[in-house]
Amino acid sequence: MGEFNHQAVLLDEALVSLNIRASGVYIDATFGRGGHSQAILQQLDEAGRLIAFDQDPEAVAFARQQFSDESRLIIEHCNFSQLAGVIAQHDLVGKIDGVLMDLGVSSPQLDDAGRGFSFLRSGPLDMRMDTSQGETARQWLARVKLVDLINVLKRYGEEKFARRIATAIVETRDEREITETVDLAEIISNAMPVKEKHKHPATRSFQAIRIYLNEELQAIEQGLKGAVSVLAQDARLSVISFHSLEDRIVKRFMRDISSRPKLPAGLPVMEADIEVPYRLVGKPVIASAEELKVNPRARSARLRVLERTI
Repeated sequence: MGEFNHQAVLLDEALVSLNIRASGVYIDATFGRGGHSQAILQQLDEAGRLIAFDQDPEAVAFARQQFSDESRLIIEHCNFSQLAGVIAQHDLVGKIDGVLMDLGVSSPQLDDAGRGFSFLRSGPLDMRMDTSQGETARQWLARVKLVDLINVLKRYGEEKFARRIATAIVETRDEREITETVDLAEIISNAMPVKEKHKHPATRSFQAIRIYLNEELQAIEQGLKGAVSVLAQDARLSVISFHSLEDRIVKRFMRDISSRPKLPAGLPVMEADIEVPYRLVGKPVIASAEELKVNPRARSARLRVLERTI
């Protein structure tokens, strides 16, 4: 399972953004390897509580082992899309002082070749974040229709060579089964007429397949709605995203929920008179030059913060 040495992205900035009260109740919606959770717990007193979510059985097992004597921490094995329901079961709706969401694939998932997320290490084509359920990338690629694969690569990978890549994958799989990550990466690479500098040719396609299989974007939308629904007054939702698709969802959600509604003309109410229960806190935060030196994966990270005001 590995030692506890995971470098959490935007750690200091995330902690500051949560405005932590020592006796408050907080949620780490994406436990991963507990970098953010550990730092939050260090700022809580005996009355403080932290509820951590993760859909990855390995992350949950790690949490239960690493924090076995930590009574202030509750670990929930589920996707953060289920956050609202779980918090309701704990009778804590409207009592949560802060939620942190660190989106996307975690470093341990990328680093473990056996999980199938990495195009740089040979491993089985899995890509499931929750290995206890669902279809693997290998199973999906063995049956997906060409038109559907093109759409996935375009929509979730923003891949301009989606048709060429999808055609190459389907032609290969019709001859033999594609079972290994590096095999898939090579098929993708060979299908691309032009390569981007400083970017592996399989980056966008692997991202697309992973996002589709794990229904990541739908989970983000559900998770954001759930998170704001459980916040107490003056509590904050802090979200770290890593690519444009995630960040667009977060940006749009926070902008819409913190904006006054547009009223039809002629109503005896001024837009300025309508109280909006949420406000944006500051501008998006990016990693410092110092963090990028030790943690290059933080280069695309964006931290956005929303506060409940009433």
